[in-house]
Amino acid sequence: MEAAVPVVDAEYLKEIERARRDLRALISNKNCAPIMLRLAWHDAGTYDAKTKTGGPNGSIRKEEEYKHGANNGLKIAIDLCEEVKTKHPRVTYADLYQLAGVVAVEVTGGPTINFVPGRKDSNVSPNEGRLPDAKQGQTVPCPSHLRDVFYRMGLFDKDIVALSGGHTLGKAHPERSGFDGKPWTKDPLKFDNSYFVELLKGDSDGLLKLPTDKALVEDPKFRCYVELYAKDEDAFFKDYAESHKKLSELGFTPPSSLKSNTTAATLLVQSAIGIVVGVTVVILSYFYEVNRKFN
Repeated sequence: MEAAVPVVDAEYLKEIERARRDLRALISNKNCAPIMLRLAWHDAGTYDAKTKTGGPNGSIRKEEEYKHGANNGLKIAIDLCEEVKTKHPRVTYADLYQLAGVVAVEVTGGPTINFVPGRKDSNVSPNEGRLPDAKQGQTVPCPSHLRDVFYRMGLFDKDIVALSGGHTLGKAHPERSGFDGKPWTKDPLKFDNSYFVELLKGDSDGLLKLPTDKALVEDPKFRCYVELYAKDEDAFFKDYAESHKKLSELGFTPPSSLKSNTTAATLLVQSAIGIVVGVTVVILSYFYEVNRKFN
């Protein structure tokens, strides 16, 4: 049974901001940004653009889904988010998990990501196997695997590379992924472009390089973005923020209430400008008349 679309009114927007503050404190205190970002990604990354199924709908909270192999360990993040959900019950799980990902990036020094609320929750979990699997590199060329997964979502090469840069946060956990518990970067709690800098160094630095990471430098189309982001952090931050927003909104259409609010705000601004222009014309006319009388 599908949940109803939340009513995104002024009070819901206030509740979102309260939840944001609580998430900011929680993530800072627990140093849990990497797993919160992973939770947001994995809830959204099941989207299938053809069937319009999966995506950022909170279904990862269901046991059937969080027990998928690719989601090992994410119950930790789900339980942490439940602390915030208890305080803000009106906020949907779908919004909460995506907001947690946005906050995780921001509190670790990453770019500000525009967050639009209004996602509805789903109790229907997609079949297992929709998320990227680094072990696929042993049987399938990794560039092909990455493109199969991300193209299915409706994302493209730039999105693949930019989102991979989120591995600047965190490290592998053998009990979750089967890979050695090394970080991708020297500071796994700082969001920056060092993931790409380290990728171009090869295996000499002792940091983690998964088959899916190496694919980004082995494939010429991916590599051009890796090289750009390694030398230009601003370009990476810009593209990452755009790609993260796209991922967090797969299959999601902002509610009409937000569109109305945006239109109303635009009209208000236009009206204010009109009033200012009108007042300016009156004042100038007055001074013109006064000046004419004294000349």
